[in-house]
Amino acid sequence: MGQNNKTELISRRQAFKLTAGGVLGILSGCAINPVTGQQQLMLVSEQQEIQMDRQNSPHQFSADYGAVQDKHVNDYVTKVGITLSSSSHRPDMPYSFRCVNANYVNAYAFPGGSIACTRGILVTLDNEAELAALLGHEIGHVNARHTASRMSSAMAVQGIVAIGVGVAGTQDSRLVPLAAGLGGIGAGMLLASYSRSDERQADSLGMQYMDNADYDPEGMVGLMEELNKLNKSKPSFVQQMFASHPMSSERYATAVKKRDTVYADSKGKLLRERFMDNTASVRRIKPAIIEMQKGEGAMGKKSYHEAEEHFAKALRIAPNDYAGLLLMSKCQLAQGKSAEGLQYAEQAKNRYPQEAQALHMTGMLSMETGDFRQAVSNFNAYEKRLPGNPMTTFFKGVSYEALGNRNMAANEYYRFLKATNQGSYAKHAYGRLTDWGYLK
Repeated sequence: MGQNNKTELISRRQAFKLTAGGVLGILSGCAINPVTGQQQLMLVSEQQEIQMDRQNSPHQFSADYGAVQDKHVNDYVTKVGITLSSSSHRPDMPYSFRCVNANYVNAYAFPGGSIACTRGILVTLDNEAELAALLGHEIGHVNARHTASRMSSAMAVQGIVAIGVGVAGTQDSRLVPLAAGLGGIGAGMLLASYSRSDERQADSLGMQYMDNADYDPEGMVGLMEELNKLNKSKPSFVQQMFASHPMSSERYATAVKKRDTVYADSKGKLLRERFMDNTASVRRIKPAIIEMQKGEGAMGKKSYHEAEEHFAKALRIAPNDYAGLLLMSKCQLAQGKSAEGLQYAEQAKNRYPQEAQALHMTGMLSMETGDFRQAVSNFNAYEKRLPGNPMTTFFKGVSYEALGNRNMAANEYYRFLKATNQGSYAKHAYGRLTDWGYLK
């Protein structure tokens, strides 16, 4: 009995030392914020920010149907972005800018400097100063390290909890899966919601960078005004943006106040004509973009017939639009019309062969139509174009299984489980590997 008590006492002391060491490690993980010049908790290095960006941003851009095909538009957005970032607090970050084919109204930044605005928001802007306000705000998030800071806070909590679970796990193995699930950070985390404080700081930094680049501060006021109008008149169109970028009348009022005080003597420019000239190809199909917005809203409500009507209208305006073709393809799939969906997906693939999403969609629809060899071919092409999506690996496993190639199916299921071990797909993969004798 005495020996057991002694062992238990040592275990508790070890646990305390381990936990204390973890806390001390967290407390020592501080860095100087490049914007404020003050110490802050920071457990994510600049190199890690860049690495996470490179791993995750390509998948988000593809989910948003890739960069618009008009190189002139992307070059223009890039030029405005680089002008702003070059005078920011972190000018040496590997910034990149693009306008993506998504129809929802939003812009976002990954922590390593990869920044995108959607064509849905681009067509709501009126001048280059408003575009500069939009991009300047996102550059502000990168400079203030908002994503890395939020991740560091989460890691600090998870680190302490994980240490506790690790100690407890020596006594109860049921807690091991809980500990294993604490460290997962992906694109969702990188683009999670900013706090209102983060938004205020990004607005302020955006106006500062605009002033550095000789843009009229009215651009930020105009941007805020337009977003607030959209929130009142078409809230579903801006829902995704406001989920990650909390909007308020306070932000608009602050922009007005700064325009009239801090930047009252600004001689900056709006550059409306230059903006209109450089974005003409996107603005030309604004009616189609609006129809696609309505269609996506109907899809969200599972009103597939209504969605199909909107997508058909959009395609009558812009017959070769990559996003429109894929949206119609998804709408057909949702209605169980896989053959029709595959035709639209094939058109999309031919329209924009450099972009990966159509390859994945044709793979899914080939599975639905029973052509599993073609599905594997499309999934392989997708992985070559855009590696790192575990779901592609899973569906390759399903396709090989349907073809009777158990060894290849097992290989894909094993790869999938190395990437994710939770959820119904993981359960299916694990069950097959167990049933087939690959796992004991």
